[in-house]
Amino acid sequence: MVKRGFQVLNAGPLATRENAVEAARRAEALGYDSIVVTDHVVIPRHIESRYPYNATGRIFVPPDADYLEPLSMLCFLAGATRTIRFGPSVLVLPYRNPVLTAKMLATADVLSGGRLFVGVGAGWLREEFEVMSSPPFAERGRVSDEWLQLFVKLWTEENPVFEGKFYRVRDIGCFPKPVQKPHPPIFVGGNSRPAIRRAATYGQSWHAFRIPAEELPGHLGYLKEQVRMAGRPAGACGFSVRYGVRVVGPGGDATRRTPEEPGRVIVGTAAQVVEQLKPIVALGPTDAIFDCRTGSWAEVLETMERLADEVWPKLG
Repeated sequence: MVKRGFQVLNAGPLATRENAVEAARRAEALGYDSIVVTDHVVIPRHIESRYPYNATGRIFVPPDADYLEPLSMLCFLAGATRTIRFGPSVLVLPYRNPVLTAKMLATADVLSGGRLFVGVGAGWLREEFEVMSSPPFAERGRVSDEWLQLFVKLWTEENPVFEGKFYRVRDIGCFPKPVQKPHPPIFVGGNSRPAIRRAATYGQSWHAFRIPAEELPGHLGYLKEQVRMAGRPAGACGFSVRYGVRVVGPGGDATRRTPEEPGRVIVGTAAQVVEQLKPIVALGPTDAIFDCRTGSWAEVLETMERLADEVWPKLG
C-alpha cells in the first residue's frame, strides 16, 4: 500500500510554532505515515537561477518571509509527535558540513526511536550556494555523491575512512549510530537524469517532485535501467512522489489559483482529486507526499482531513 505524507509548512506566514504543532499532530491522528519540511537557509534578493519545478521558474517564497531551518524543525516536530515518520523533502546536501549533518541526522533518528528518513537533493539556487560558501555550484552533483557516501560510512562503520575530492575522513569514531539498520532510508530528490542516477546508485527511493502523471513512466524506465547499471538488485531503489494538493468540500472553490499548475498541483473535490491521483498511484510509488501551499490555514487543515478521510480510502 502507498504510504501517505504531508508537508508541515516551514515557510511563509503560516509557518508558525502553533501551526506546525497542530499540523504534525493532526497528520499523526489522521493516520498519515510521514510529515516533511523543505529546505532553504536564505532567500537572495536577486535571483537569476531558474526554479526547476514550475512553469514560471520563480521560487514561491519572497526574501522577507520566515523560513524555518529544516533540521531544527524536524527535531522539534519529532518531540511533538509519537509515531509518525519524518524527514526533509529535501535537504540540500552541499549547504552543510557532511560530518556534522550526518551526526545531526543520526541523533534525530536515535532520539525519535527510529522515525527518520533522509530526503536529499543537490540544489538549484546558485545565489544561495554563494551566500553559504558551499562547494562550487557547478560541482554540486559530485559533492552530493560524496556526502551520501560519507553519510553511509559514518552511520554504519566503526572506523570510517573516506578519501574524496571534497572531503576526507579517517581515525575517528562517530557515535551513536542510527537506530534504523543499516541506516535511515535515503530518498534522492530531483527530476533530472543526474538526480535519477544518484538515486539509483545511493538511494532507497527516487523522490519525484511534481512530475505530471503522463511523464512519470519514462522517468521510471530510466530509473530501472540505472539501478541495473549500478549493479543493484531490481528492488533496491523504489520511487516516491510529491505533489501540491487542495481538496475542497461540496460547493467549495475549486477554481485553480495562479500557482496551481495542472499536473503539478491537484485541485478539486474529493472525487476529482481521486481521479487525478489514480494514474499516479497505479504506478506503485512507495510514498505519496503532499503539500498545500495555496490556501488559508483553514484550507490547509481541510485538505489534510479530506485527503485522509475522503480521497485515500477510494484509492485502495
